[in-house]
Amino acid sequence: MVWLEVVGWAGSVLVVLSLMQARVWRFRVMNLVGSLLATAYNAVFGIWAFAAMNGAISLINVYWLWRLRRERDDARVYAVVAVAPDDAYLRHVLAVHADDVARHRTVPALNVEAGDGDELAFLVVRGDETVGVVLVRDSGGGTGLVLLDWVTPRFRDFTPGEFVYRGTDVFAAHGLRRLVVPSAPPGSAPYLERVGFRRVDGDAWERAVAAA
Repeated sequence: MVWLEVVGWAGSVLVVLSLMQARVWRFRVMNLVGSLLATAYNAVFGIWAFAAMNGAISLINVYWLWRLRRERDDARVYAVVAVAPDDAYLRHVLAVHADDVARHRTVPALNVEAGDGDELAFLVVRGDETVGVVLVRDSGGGTGLVLLDWVTPRFRDFTPGEFVYRGTDVFAAHGLRRLVVPSAPPGSAPYLERVGFRRVDGDAWERAVAAA
């Protein structure tokens, strides 16, 4: 039957395409759908070895999707490390990912790689893997300007930056009363709302800082 061939080919294509995904969540979802289709196709034709293999792959994907979703808000999984704005490792991370970082700056004309004594710099880590960088500059008057809130492509379906904003006492300790995103990158509105920002003017967003 033609429709069964379509199912079989669709499963194979999805599995192949999933291997081309940098984002871990997207990879797992596409691989799960592809392996489920492949399981059904092979079971219909009685090819049990491949049906069993794809069924096992489906279960593995379900497990990892459950685990990734459970851990996305878990402070025991993600940690925030404050570093100096001119820290050598921070500069290395920003240099390695320079092109991608440039697309996520909130102040496009500003050279966020340079480092400045008035900046607060945070690395978001998952185990020993750096998954995000947040840079905030004290612009005076109790306002912290969010220069960069960047996540590696692998974890871009998650919101690891939220762990920086959860600990707002670190900003209050530096005399900041609010954080401002002057120009939100395209598509970032749901994320900003999730981590407590509100739109104030055009592409500008702000978030109050709790008193220390």
